[in-house]
Amino acid sequence: MGKILVTGGTGFIGSHTCIALLCAGYNIVVSDNLSRSSVESLARIQMITGTSPRFYNADVRDEAAMEQIFLDHEIDCVIHFAGLKAVSESVAMPLNYYNNNVYGTLQLLNVMNKATCKRIIFSSSATVYGGNASAPYNEDSPIEAVNPYGQTKVMTEQILRDICISDPEWSVAALRYFNPAGAHESGLLGEAPFGTPSNLFPRLAIAALSRKNVMHIYGTDYSTPDGTAVRDYIHVMDVAEGHVAALKKYSEKQNGFRTFNLGTGNGHSVYEVIHTYEEICGKKLQLHKEPRRCGDTAVSFAEVSRAKKELLWTAKADLRKMCEDSWRFASRNPRGF
Repeated sequence: MGKILVTGGTGFIGSHTCIALLCAGYNIVVSDNLSRSSVESLARIQMITGTSPRFYNADVRDEAAMEQIFLDHEIDCVIHFAGLKAVSESVAMPLNYYNNNVYGTLQLLNVMNKATCKRIIFSSSATVYGGNASAPYNEDSPIEAVNPYGQTKVMTEQILRDICISDPEWSVAALRYFNPAGAHESGLLGEAPFGTPSNLFPRLAIAALSRKNVMHIYGTDYSTPDGTAVRDYIHVMDVAEGHVAALKKYSEKQNGFRTFNLGTGNGHSVYEVIHTYEEICGKKLQLHKEPRRCGDTAVSFAEVSRAKKELLWTAKADLRKMCEDSWRFASRNPRGF
């Protein structure tokens, strides 16, 4: 196999996947526009793996910049992370999300097609399942996103399906993540969001590091055992290894379009996560109850038998491990990178 292009490779999931790929012996090229990430993650990747991948400061919407990457390297497969990912922000700024996530992917696919690189692993999301189906979600559950972010993933998956129908040489794996959390166990690499984070784990880290230890909970009146939303949290390194498993599968010229859930198959409530995090960091957080956020659903967790059977992959880390690794990174990097 030639080189692997990792778009959005300095972001949270992208950077951890770079580590997994390098440790598995793959030769990678990284691109990112650094709008929501830091080039410092590349230095951390080198510290962990001993390898410094070639990096391009490039936006997937910039056709000329992306074409240059394919001219410079023999790219055999693209792992596509680049895009915006906050549900609440997508509700407030839908045009930004469609421009970045859908138009950006279209531009990337056009460049790939010209370069006759027709193998891609796409960073999708469990948000494609919306709120109408009942958890656990399997890959054949009804698709109906309830927010613009999820809708960008639904639209992109449809584009990829259509490409595979039109040209049987295309090989596409869409990996639907549930809720990535945690950090690399070294404490060198983790989630360092720009601006105010919307995901639970970075908000917990900020609360635990602050003097007042205030933690806001959005929605305590859901139809769940304790009233808070239930999610399938999965360690980011398990997600990263899921990409390696998909790459191995699709290096065998597995043509066509296929979706895979990446989750643990178990749900944890917001309160469960908070109490576990409190035990790990040794601090009692001051909990403030807030109204539900627009676009959030009550319960979401995965049915993961397809990934286990076809990719020979299963998540290994439990909730406590996610909290331990998250706090190790946060406490050693209180200001992020």
